[in-house]
Amino acid sequence: MIHRRAEETLRRLASQFPIIVITGPRQSGKSTLAKAVFPDKRCISFDDRAMRDLALANPADFIAAFPDGAIIEEAGKVPDIFDALKLHADRSQFTPGQFILTSSAKFRIGHNMTDSMCGRAAFLKLLPFSVKELKDASALPDNPYDVIFGGQYPPLRDPGKRVIPEDWYESYLDTYLDLAVREKINTVNLPSFRKFIRICAVHSGHLLSMDSIAREAEVSAPTIKKWLSILESSFIIHFLEPDTGSHSRKPVKTPKLYFTDSGLLCHLLRIASKEELLLSRHKGIVIETFVIAELLKRRVNSGKATQLSFFRDKYGFEVPAIADWNHPFAMEIASRHAPDAKLAGNARRYAGLREDCEVRSAVFYLGDVSMTINGTSYVSWKDWESFIS
Repeated sequence: MIHRRAEETLRRLASQFPIIVITGPRQSGKSTLAKAVFPDKRCISFDDRAMRDLALANPADFIAAFPDGAIIEEAGKVPDIFDALKLHADRSQFTPGQFILTSSAKFRIGHNMTDSMCGRAAFLKLLPFSVKELKDASALPDNPYDVIFGGQYPPLRDPGKRVIPEDWYESYLDTYLDLAVREKINTVNLPSFRKFIRICAVHSGHLLSMDSIAREAEVSAPTIKKWLSILESSFIIHFLEPDTGSHSRKPVKTPKLYFTDSGLLCHLLRIASKEELLLSRHKGIVIETFVIAELLKRRVNSGKATQLSFFRDKYGFEVPAIADWNHPFAMEIASRHAPDAKLAGNARRYAGLREDCEVRSAVFYLGDVSMTINGTSYVSWKDWESFIS
């Protein structure tokens, strides 16, 4: 089993809060993580209709049936369970880490959880494997394109399963549409929604333009707004917000759209192999998507706010990633295997624009050796998480 970096975070949160909610895309390993940390807890799933019906009939009695707590998978399928958990937490002796809930969709838990669990629950997001997790488990391929093209969902990195990415991703999309989307949109729109997902893939790494996506998908802009919310709520995509820090430039105020897994992105772009990816016009965006996802994983695995943005002004000057962490970083992303001092030009220029603090520059590239050149960190794809720690 590959050790998850979020395990320490889950233990930390479970020592403080009676209820922990683990969210993330389907097949990201949420239940596996919960069971690994709490092997003695009873595990129930609301994917099981019998359990779901019992909880729907009387949520309070259902919770009371587990005095030692439990792991509840897909808790959002029974919205009233959150009110029952609130009452249980208020009336019972404080017991940290009593109930561990998982959910693969934020839209199922949003309002109920916000209203009921304030101050009683902690949230942990779990995305697919990070490069660091694969590296620590000696499961990281030597070629970065094996990871970028193949993706990082746990089933794809299980040596015992021998899963073909193309088949797995197609099945994943079918399951996602059936389980996560069907309940949110009219069934007759499912073919249009599948087309919409592929259109979003072409827009990954670009400024969000709902009007453009609406024209290509041949549906209304309000519909696109709703559908984008569904993708974001099920952790398929992430919106990277623009940096509006203290500088004299006039930044754009539109977010960028990114997929959270480069393998799924390759599948949606109909890239059939890593060799085809090398020659694809989408290669740069796929690599950028891969890097942004890695940066996000390091933060969410630690239970921290992402505090990640990008910078672009109205003249087209851009830095792909701005990290406002312990020390601000301006980060360039390169698809090259060799460091080049020219790659850091925009990051250094951005650092000069900031009037409020000193900004360090970094370049993430696909080489095997990390080094410093003229004050800029050139970070190997294998060392990203160690660097951003």
